[in-house]
Amino acid sequence: MDIGLHIADFTFPAGPAGLADDLSRIAAAAEEQGFARVSVMDHVWQIRPVGPIENDMLEAYTVLGYLAARTERVELLAWVTAVTYRDPGLLVKAVTTLDVLSGGRAMLGIGAAWNEEEAAGLGLFFPPTAERFERLEETLRIARQMWSDDDGPFDGEHYRLARTMNVPQPLRGPHPPILIGGGGERKTLRLVAQYADACNLFGGPELAHKLDVLRTRCEEVGRDYDEIEKTVMARLDPADPKAAVEELRGYAALGVHHVHTVVPGVAGIEPLRVFGSEIVPAAAEL
Repeated sequence: MDIGLHIADFTFPAGPAGLADDLSRIAAAAEEQGFARVSVMDHVWQIRPVGPIENDMLEAYTVLGYLAARTERVELLAWVTAVTYRDPGLLVKAVTTLDVLSGGRAMLGIGAAWNEEEAAGLGLFFPPTAERFERLEETLRIARQMWSDDDGPFDGEHYRLARTMNVPQPLRGPHPPILIGGGGERKTLRLVAQYADACNLFGGPELAHKLDVLRTRCEEVGRDYDEIEKTVMARLDPADPKAAVEELRGYAALGVHHVHTVVPGVAGIEPLRVFGSEIVPAAAEL
């Protein structure tokens, strides 16, 4: 099992003037301590479960481009991209650019978006839920087409592209892995079965059930369930490494391949060292 680092809060002690240096130190330490992935949220305001909405927040793909230049091995992604914040052609171009400039380390993490408050605040496009899911499916189809030999037009209900040319193509073949976030049983997990290389679910008592639903959706569309990487977003506490490893053991028993976590006090770096010495090596054995 791999462990990934999710950077969900940019309010560090040094303030905005120190953010660039803090991000460099965090990403370098995560890589040194064996984290497999580093992600950031695709939000323009802080989300209330993490902190006050007035806290510092940076734009996701600008941050990922910055981190690409300061790391060598970790995979990089937005966990997860809000589908309606960028038109799909430009989004696929951004992920492709990240992949090329990082030496083939990009992933496309994507979801149907949910934060109407920030979208309204900054005037971002935010249609009703049903339409957002329709646009998510079309975006997934466009991504797969742009990352193929087919540079013909795309004519969907919401998006029309005259020519899906994407030059250069990503370095990573056959394309950057697509991760779809969310556990909605009727829509999201069906899209995972049809289009994704990885799912993302939350740790908790419903996890086993969600994986069973995903297996059913795979059977319905003729997809091999084992082809899909199972990822979980969970809060692993470096203050109690034994409990963290025990939690990971439970996920491994369900077939989870990757656990992504926010690390408390990450700017202090020492919590990352605890992960590197006690949690990441134990996870690799599961």
